Amino acid sequence: MAETAGAADGPSEGSVAGLGPISHSIFRVARLHKAFAGRLLRDVGLYPGQELLMIQLWDRGPQRQVDLVRTLETDAPSVARSVRRLEAAGFVRRTPSPTDKRVTIIEATRASLALKQSVERIWAELESLTVGEMDAAERDRVLHALHVLEGNLTAAEQRDPDPPA
Repeated sequence: MAETAGAADGPSEGSVAGLGPISHSIFRVARLHKAFAGRLLRDVGLYPGQELLMIQLWDRGPQRQVDLVRTLETDAPSVARSVRRLEAAGFVRRTPSPTDKRVTIIEATRASLALKQSVERIWAELESLTVGEMDAAERDRVLHALHVLEGNLTAAEQRDPDPPA
């Protein structure tokens, strides 16, 4: 596997990062991934995370705003802010629920369909940048390892949802 500049040395032993080299690497990869996503999304007028909201609407159709919060595993103010921005851009429409006026339904607009093609292209490009020259077996191993790490953290969160600060 190719190494990126600076990654070959890794955190030094005795440093705080050296106490958690995998956690440190995850942090660095996530930061770089988000930065690349941001650059690519900026070209179509989106902020990172807004594409995830749009993908949910394109894939699953109109949804309650509270369901988007749950599905995206984020907080209500972040979703509300994204929905406002996407609505101002003409990509989503908010309507009151026909059965409960306290509930807001969010749906993708027809205008968002051109955006969908751009987001699909961006995600394919981001995937290509991320995996680089990895072959299928390497990608499978990385994906498996990430699923294991996610499962470990999910189990830890379920055991102790509010760890002490």
